[in-house]
Amino acid sequence: MKSIGNKIPYLFIAPALTLLILFSLLPIFIALFISFTDMDLAGLANWSQIHFIGLENYHDIIGDPIFRKSIFNTLFYVIFGVPFVIILSLGIALLINSGKYRIFEIFRAIFYMPSITNVVAVAVVWSYLFNPQIGLFNYILSLIHIDPVPWLTDPTVAKISLIILAVWRAIGLNMIIFLAALQGIPKTYYEAAQLDGASTWKQLTKITIPLLSFAIFFVSITTMIGWLQFFEEPFIMTEGGPLDSTTSVALFIYRNGFQYSKFGYAAAGSFLLFIAIILVTLIQFKIQKKSANN
Repeated sequence: MKSIGNKIPYLFIAPALTLLILFSLLPIFIALFISFTDMDLAGLANWSQIHFIGLENYHDIIGDPIFRKSIFNTLFYVIFGVPFVIILSLGIALLINSGKYRIFEIFRAIFYMPSITNVVAVAVVWSYLFNPQIGLFNYILSLIHIDPVPWLTDPTVAKISLIILAVWRAIGLNMIIFLAALQGIPKTYYEAAQLDGASTWKQLTKITIPLLSFAIFFVSITTMIGWLQFFEEPFIMTEGGPLDSTTSVALFIYRNGFQYSKFGYAAAGSFLLFIAIILVTLIQFKIQKKSANN
């Protein structure tokens, strides 16, 4: 009876574990297998036409100039997008939590709304805002006598435009996470600091930020992973253009897999992206562990 009782907990986790294996772990191994083949639409219909080609897909994709450009674009998104998301969401959460600015409490739902709004609808609306002829942004610039900005047609400006939209969408969810963490900090810490004459800046750097370290770590990891898989904005708004200047790695994989039917080639790209995400996550865990020990 004791041995049966010890196995009961496994019965409760069995459904979730089964789903994890079927829809997470198994697809990873299938994608890895496909990446060593020349699978295309013909091979998908008739498995006898699939040939094992070893590392040829990996060799070709590493030498592909568009893939290398998509890596550069994705790094550009991550480097300039992730810090803005973290800083802005934390700043808004601090303002709301302080209680000094009632206007931010009123707009709390408005800040969160972009995170739950359909990305296709949002991208379409922002495409009109970015329109060089009839867009609201260029109209506002014209009022102060500034020339129209080619928001989505200039290779450099287009990347920045997509980052602006993606940051706006990502702030709300991270703001809620930071706000929950802030409200978990005991008020007695701040009362004691005020009695000792600590300034607002000292309270922020010596109490708030250290006690938010885990929340910052969690937001950093999830945000970084999300931006490494940057897809919806360039897919809907620019289709990777102009001149592949906004093509991300995820969009490159989608094109080769679902537009060009090069499933083996796309699987190789997806597995390289998977490895990159794992490495970035492990590095962040190591940094967090080192800082926690200090």
